[in-house]
Amino acid sequence: MTPTAALQAALTDLTGPMFGPTDPGYDAAKRVYNAMIDKSPALIAQVHTVADVVAGVNAARDQGVLLAVRGGGHNGGGLGTCDDGLVLDLAALHSVEVDPVLGTVRVGGGCTWGQVDTATGVHGLATPSGILSTTGVGGLTLGGGLGHLTRAYGLAIDNLLGAEVVLADGSQVRASATEEPDLFWALRGGGGNFGVVTSFTFRLNDVSRFVGGPTFWDVGQGDAVLKAYREFIPNAPRTLNGFFAYTQVPPAPPFPEELQLRPVCAVVWSFLGDEDEARAAMAPLLDSVPEPLLHGVAAMPHAGLQSAFDGLYPTGQQWYWRADFVNTIPDEAVDLHQRFGSNLPTFQSTMHLYPIDGAAHDVGPEDTAWAYRDATWGSVFAGVSADPADAAELRRWTVDYFEALHPYSAGGAYVNMMMDEGDERIRASYRGNYARLARIKAAYDPGNLFRVNQNIAPA
Repeated sequence: MTPTAALQAALTDLTGPMFGPTDPGYDAAKRVYNAMIDKSPALIAQVHTVADVVAGVNAARDQGVLLAVRGGGHNGGGLGTCDDGLVLDLAALHSVEVDPVLGTVRVGGGCTWGQVDTATGVHGLATPSGILSTTGVGGLTLGGGLGHLTRAYGLAIDNLLGAEVVLADGSQVRASATEEPDLFWALRGGGGNFGVVTSFTFRLNDVSRFVGGPTFWDVGQGDAVLKAYREFIPNAPRTLNGFFAYTQVPPAPPFPEELQLRPVCAVVWSFLGDEDEARAAMAPLLDSVPEPLLHGVAAMPHAGLQSAFDGLYPTGQQWYWRADFVNTIPDEAVDLHQRFGSNLPTFQSTMHLYPIDGAAHDVGPEDTAWAYRDATWGSVFAGVSADPADAAELRRWTVDYFEALHPYSAGGAYVNMMMDEGDERIRASYRGNYARLARIKAAYDPGNLFRVNQNIAPA
């Protein structure tokens, strides 16, 4: 019996559809966000219930096949899929239950942030949730959750109140500060190493007054803007967040046609308050740098900024990523950023510096699995194109940029922005928390069933 047939036989009671390599719909079902990843699972199970998840975990474990768990499918390294194994696609677990009185939201493990933001935004509430609404809740949260609201409200994991988890032995537990506390600690940054999270419960925060949008400067002014930005943002009020980028102006409205595809440096702002307050908060930076080409900042819903760049980065693009945590940006690093950021290989390629200070620094480095609470930024270098012929050039530019800047980094990286880079890199990203994570892994997944991830081997 083939692995596909054996898995199908073990999952005859599955309520969702299954796709093997010869089934119609298999090619569509196996696609992930990054088109550079093209793997061929033995079976893809689109689970509809928690019982389906339990059955899938049991089948993979009992038959000794690889198990991959897919939420939104955004993982850069393609760690929501695998060759010759079983993929559990959680997309149908997309319920969202908002309690505006308690200020919480319970979210199915297959949700995207757009689904969550739509439901919570009606009440003027949100939880920290990345920068693209198509990103999966599960992957982003389990890796930490860095985004527009980090300086004001912390990481996604800092707002996680509880999680329902299917473990490697098929049992179901709830993890929180008082229930399975070691597991709860590990889930907050330790990735998908410890089980399948079928639902998350988050604390919600006020975003009823929200201002956002980009400021663009000519790319030739990037070094001057970055030098001002590195001094400004760590001292800005927590209500103001802004990530720095090298990019090109998107080739579509609402951006002026004469600016479209122009190489620029940018700050993408978010602010909790009204436009006058936002203007005052940004003024120390804007008054100290050259006049921008465009200052597109305005009052909008939080969900509006979250989804603003979805169209620029649809599913099916070629992606190659590298990332680092950063404490300081010396002049030598600024010069290197200017060199590489001024020479993007494609219009979608980019470099971002995400602030990790403010509320994210209120949590200690050993309070959650996320170890880099002293970092000031998370940097990411991303080569992106719709054309498969560009793949080699994307990789070359990304790796060269990363290697040039890595000597100025804090050592590790945000695991959500890493490719398959090996055990040493994973250990560096968890620092002194790695040993505790390995012990918890041994307690909850001693056979390392959940290993299609940035893997932490059982102690």
